[in-house]
Amino acid sequence: MTVAVVALAAAGCGKSSSDSTSTSESGKYSGKGIGLAYDIGGKGDQSFNDAAYSGFQKADTEFKIGGRDVEPSDNETDADKVQRLEQLAKSGYNPIIGVGFVYAPAVKEVSAKYPKITFGIIDDNSITSKNVADMVFHEEQSSYLAGVAAAKATKKNHVGFIGGVDIPLIHKFEAGFIQGAQSVNPKIKIEEQYLTQTPQEGGFSSPDKGENAANGQIDSGADVIYAAAGLSGQGVIKAAAEHKIWAIGVDSDQYKQDALAKYKDYILGSALKNVGGAVYDLTKSVVNGKPLTGEVRGDLKSGGVGFADSNPKYQAMKDVVTAVDKAKQDIIDGKVTVKTQ
Repeated sequence: MTVAVVALAAAGCGKSSSDSTSTSESGKYSGKGIGLAYDIGGKGDQSFNDAAYSGFQKADTEFKIGGRDVEPSDNETDADKVQRLEQLAKSGYNPIIGVGFVYAPAVKEVSAKYPKITFGIIDDNSITSKNVADMVFHEEQSSYLAGVAAAKATKKNHVGFIGGVDIPLIHKFEAGFIQGAQSVNPKIKIEEQYLTQTPQEGGFSSPDKGENAANGQIDSGADVIYAAAGLSGQGVIKAAAEHKIWAIGVDSDQYKQDALAKYKDYILGSALKNVGGAVYDLTKSVVNGKPLTGEVRGDLKSGGVGFADSNPKYQAMKDVVTAVDKAKQDIIDGKVTVKTQ
């Protein structure tokens, strides 16, 4: 595959990388490749967007169709997102995936104009078009496991949750975490904080905000903190490492992220959301000529969400591992139903 770093010329379309014009080995696929448009924070957040990129890379490696992944612009509007997706569509990319619920208006508008192209949107299930796959997850289930892990690992019976933005999606993470922690200890003290009210204020893209919030919770006595805050979560992990307490990552296995390597000893685990798998599966369906459509929801049973246990220190905490494994099986078996509010 020939790769070139390119920039989209149209104003508001952001930056782009990984452009290729390869075709699949099977010969069935006729598009230009995968079009991937990142959410706030962009590639390099070691979390949500990077999870999507991992799926982009896996699909390109396996199917050899190439693609273009495009960064968001600062303070962009829905019109900017529409323009970005339209340019990808005009260029022949298929599928085209909006990474994050903020793309819902743009995906709805552009997919209607290009009915022969398959579109995907992650974290939104409001679009009912025949050529759109709504890729959503039971984030509350993986967050429940994070809560169980936190409650078993804390030495002070005092943990914390930091959400990037005060929106229903992140409320699911919080609800699952609280329920999981309280299933271990109903009297556990839980700090709760949201960094901003809207995405535009930087709740998902400001490590400094995450660090400040974590420092506040640590000062209040929390010794395990779970952050569902995108790029801002890097600041939470930094603060936890500096105070030598546990952090719990989100979306990607943050213990394995190179940019967080110096903090990894303090990453207990991560509540996983298989965004990469969703990107890969949608691409595979298009390449095979049977595009996914409608709601596609990942849960613990399907492997769409989970809990990463890469840290050897976590593995050595047998009581924590046992509790998390039992909680996972109880959810899969229907013995535990996790709340979303």
